[in-house]
Amino acid sequence: MIWSNSLRALRSRNYRLFFGGQSISLIGTWMTRIAMSWLVYRLTNSALLLGIIGFAGQIPAFFLSPLAGVWIDRWDRRRTLIWTQVLSLLQSGALAWLTLSGTVTIRSLMFLAAFQGLINAFDMPARQSFVVEMVEQRTDLSNAIALNSSMVNGARLIGPAVAGVVIAAVGEGYCFLIDAISYVAVVLSLLAMRTQPAAKEVKRKRVLPEMAEGWRYVRESSAIRGILILLALVSLVGSPYSVLMPMLAGGVLHGGAHTLGFLMAASGVGALTSAISLAVRKSVVGLGKMIAISSGMFGAALILLGLAKVFWLALLLMLFTGFGMMQQMAASNTILQTIVADDKRGRVMSFYTLAVLGLMPFGSLLAGSLAARIGAPATLIWGGIVCVAGSLWFTRELPRLRETVRPIYRTLGILPAGIET
Repeated sequence: MIWSNSLRALRSRNYRLFFGGQSISLIGTWMTRIAMSWLVYRLTNSALLLGIIGFAGQIPAFFLSPLAGVWIDRWDRRRTLIWTQVLSLLQSGALAWLTLSGTVTIRSLMFLAAFQGLINAFDMPARQSFVVEMVEQRTDLSNAIALNSSMVNGARLIGPAVAGVVIAAVGEGYCFLIDAISYVAVVLSLLAMRTQPAAKEVKRKRVLPEMAEGWRYVRESSAIRGILILLALVSLVGSPYSVLMPMLAGGVLHGGAHTLGFLMAASGVGALTSAISLAVRKSVVGLGKMIAISSGMFGAALILLGLAKVFWLALLLMLFTGFGMMQQMAASNTILQTIVADDKRGRVMSFYTLAVLGLMPFGSLLAGSLAARIGAPATLIWGGIVCVAGSLWFTRELPRLRETVRPIYRTLGILPAGIET
């Protein structure tokens, strides 16, 4: 009964198609992430360049996400996703060709990372906004978001482990090639969907006034604002820990590509467990408290990871790192998607993208720069301390944020009278 409830969003045909295609594609995506970081580390042995490549891949989201949100509220979201997936296929294909031909350079890697970042600035808010259109019952929305997280983290478990084996056997180029081929699955799933014709276009303002309207909406909602602030903080100082994993695997734990793959796979196990715990939930009630707890867990795990000197302990801590990070992101996403007005969904989710992806480039650059000066372990420790501090701040703010969320939950029939969020 519990498992049947946890898969209820799959009753919707369009969501089933998306889930199947994306499950395949995301394995390739995670293979590329691991292969890219290991390739940069192998070519340069530089923490700073690892940070710079991460910066190049994420900085477009910082500048473009707010504008992308306005356009996504206007465009057909399914068609937008088809284009972003085709462009991602071409990007991975170019990576594969350059690497397998032996002509890859740091400059070309930086350019292709930036190109993927440009695609992601449109893809992520479009993907998040499209979820509500794929599920036939609005009550299945929170389950669909949780299943999305399960899908991402199932791939996060499989992809890095496969990437480690493939890199050790035949090199990074074949990871990129597998990724390019995997995009075909999600493109076909999007093409097979049956969607309702778009509603008659309402008169739109210019782009900048609409973007300002979305910003005012976010700023005036204490709940949305508080969730996004904590997301932004964790993305800036905590999430770029993945940039430092090649240094931790190779320099501290004295391992190779397979060590990196196992560490990232362990993080994926923790994140997948987190996503499943969200999928079996029957309601969004109580997720605010989980955001605070999981942020603190993530920060504490980073601190201990920075102190770890042996592989088995680092592997164990990566479970908690993955669980905490994913619980915070997915719970935040679920609450935002539940309380946001439909006509502003694209813009709010673009600010979510800005908080999750847009600040990561600065975090990657900061992490790489700090690691070059004080080492990867000390950088992880400082990032963890700041995440714990953010968790304590959110805990203090939580009673006030609940006052904003309760009326919306009651209007939607989620929260009966007398029940706390």
